[in-house]
Amino acid sequence: MTLVRWNPLREIERWEPFPEMGIIRQQMDRLFEQLLPPDGGEKIGLTFIPPAEIAETDTDLKLKVEIPGLDAKDLNVEVTPESVSISGERKSETTTEAEGMTRSEFRYGKFQRIIALPAVVDNEKVVAEYKNGILHLTIPKAESEKHRAVKVSLG
Repeated sequence: MTLVRWNPLREIERWEPFPEMGIIRQQMDRLFEQLLPPDGGEKIGLTFIPPAEIAETDTDLKLKVEIPGLDAKDLNVEVTPESVSISGERKSETTTEAEGMTRSEFRYGKFQRIIALPAVVDNEKVVAEYKNGILHLTIPKAESEKHRAVKVSLG
């Protein structure tokens, strides 16, 4: 995309905005790299946020969260009527230089994800399964949500 702008000292000057946008993107990338250390260093804070998918049916919510490299015992899952909180810690494996490791991009450390739910749920009847690095939660909706009708005013 080429834009034309008027410069009173010259006639017409062509301006390419995309290279400038690339510079802004590089600066943002550097900022995020500083916030999330790839070396698992001693920085305090969260090292990653696991991605999630949520699907809603008439009777329940299906939540999938990708948390590879952890055992189920390393996860803490809490469900309230309005949200799900998932936290844990991916512990660093110590390696020596004799094994030949020169770089690691794995993220180690604590993480937490709080997911707001689109409906009020019955948090006493949640079914959970953790398999192949994916946490599956089936969260039934509260009875009041299943049959809730909302009157709409037309005037």
